[in-house]
Amino acid sequence: MKKKCLQAFITVFVVIFLSSFAFSVENKNIQIKKQPAIQQVKPKKPVKIKLKRSAEGKYTWELSGDDVDEIIKTDKRLKKLLNIE
Repeated sequence: MKKKCLQAFITVFVVIFLSSFAFSVENKNIQIKKQPAIQQVKPKKPVKIKLKRSAEGKYTWELSGDDVDEIIKTDKRLKKLLNIE
């Protein structure tokens, strides 16, 4: 009985060992191509807003960011939301 269990264990071990070797050989044949257009895509940074309120109840703000168009859109939106002309 012990002999049969030992043979079964060795057989299973050998099969697993050989199959893992076969899969590792297949993975080495895969070629990876890098696309520079995808590598250069960076996430957009949001516009940072520092909103201040004076003692008189008037609002002022400072905007900072990388994209000028987004800063201008944000400025227009703040003026509209705060009813400032």
